[in-house]
Amino acid sequence: MPTAAEPAPSPLPALRVWDLPTRLFHWTLAAAVVALVATAKAGAMEWHFRLGYTVMALLLFRVLWGFAGGRWSRFAAFVYRPGAILAYLRGQAPLAHRLGHNPLGALSVFALLAVLLLQVATGLVSDDAISFTGPLADKVPGDWSSAGTDWHKSAGQWLVIGLALLHVAAVLFYALAKRQDLVRAMVVGDRRLAEPLAAPLQPSRDDAVSRLGAAVLFALCAALSAWVASMQG
Repeated sequence: MPTAAEPAPSPLPALRVWDLPTRLFHWTLAAAVVALVATAKAGAMEWHFRLGYTVMALLLFRVLWGFAGGRWSRFAAFVYRPGAILAYLRGQAPLAHRLGHNPLGALSVFALLAVLLLQVATGLVSDDAISFTGPLADKVPGDWSSAGTDWHKSAGQWLVIGLALLHVAAVLFYALAKRQDLVRAMVVGDRRLAEPLAAPLQPSRDDAVSRLGAAVLFALCAALSAWVASMQG
């Protein structure tokens, strides 16, 4: 006798991983960094400075949001011990270590944030004595300004480009080799769980109050960046 067809398994739920402020930060920073490199190569220094101040505000916001943001955007969510990194490399990482920034991705994020912060700092004190002078160049010793200029124009610039390309390559690897669409998650905010949960996982807070708080926080960071820009002669 024919048997009734078994019901199709229900899809696994999605979890809000990336709150809206984090997503806006991510895509705005990506566009600004590309534009920064382009304006530097083209010699469009007025726009290069404007974009630099924008990146400064974005980075200040992200550092603060790393303590006040949604659960998966906080630094505490992706600071891993060496054992967790080894477990991830062996394919033994728990689901909680694979939803947000995984152990390898976390290293990339921290490296990129650190290098961009250093690039902004050296840009602020740079002075090539020809076409541009940073707003803080006259506030530091001359040898500091000279060293900052050399780093900003050479090693720092190429390090930013290298880390950005590495980030893109990693996203492509996960998409093609592991069938994980990391880009979609950073667009819509949710990640579809790949396996049932052994224990509940906390989603990132992403409500109107949280978003308003992020807007106020970014406005303060932008104001600070604008104040630094006003020092430029």
